[in-house]
Amino acid sequence: MIIGNKRFDIANHTYIFGILNVTPDSFFDGGKFNELDAALRQASRMIEEGADVLDIGGESTRPGHTVISIEEETARVVPVIEAVKARFDIPISVDTYKSEVARAAIAAGADLVNDVWGLKYDSKMAGLIAESGVACCLMHNRSDREYTDFLTDFEQGMSERVRLAEDAGIEKNKIILDPGIGFAKSLAQNLEAIKRADVLKKFGLPLLLGTSRKSFIGKLLDCEKDDRLEGTLATTAWAAANGYSFVRVHDVKENKRIIVMTEAILRA
Repeated sequence: MIIGNKRFDIANHTYIFGILNVTPDSFFDGGKFNELDAALRQASRMIEEGADVLDIGGESTRPGHTVISIEEETARVVPVIEAVKARFDIPISVDTYKSEVARAAIAAGADLVNDVWGLKYDSKMAGLIAESGVACCLMHNRSDREYTDFLTDFEQGMSERVRLAEDAGIEKNKIILDPGIGFAKSLAQNLEAIKRADVLKKFGLPLLLGTSRKSFIGKLLDCEKDDRLEGTLATTAWAAANGYSFVRVHDVKENKRIIVMTEAILRA
């Protein structure tokens, strides 16, 4: 798989999306990097620690988040994307579900659109991605938890997203699937979605796992967001051992080390 100017060996390695939230209200790092200089320092740090892609987001998608305007979200992400592109040689993902924000981000240099609604929020998103030729990550999400049968409904939801992408003309080698951990799922359903990677592998597409410091870890370990690193690392080790091609994390160095160790064991 190619993202930007980088080739990814998705069959044999797990790569890292480093999270760079340029927001005041993201659940873990809100307000830390929403100034350009701070964002660039964090980008440099994550690259040094082993990030393979930087995932830049301008609107928090935590539970109960405040939806902001297209103009405000664009104003947050575009200067950071431009500055990172000017300074570093690393693919950039823009974390947005709004096609106009994605369009501006792509023009600024973004190489991938990470859509938490998997093309189902904005009817123009699929066509924009196909037209621009960038890669995309399509996440499972829905507005409620009223599943008839979780795994059946989960697979059907992802099938709908893949079909939307294919119908729009997005090339198969440009699509990543994300099970949407923490989105419209109970604790048990989050764990099942992580464990049952086989459900998504049926589509023949690379998978991304995004669990970093999320609330389901806090519920399991009875800890706050600042104390969820070990829980995150356990999911990263699981991902590396079970065929996920990407993980999306806040703590790059620690997750990188977990992946290196897990892959060494797998190769032994």
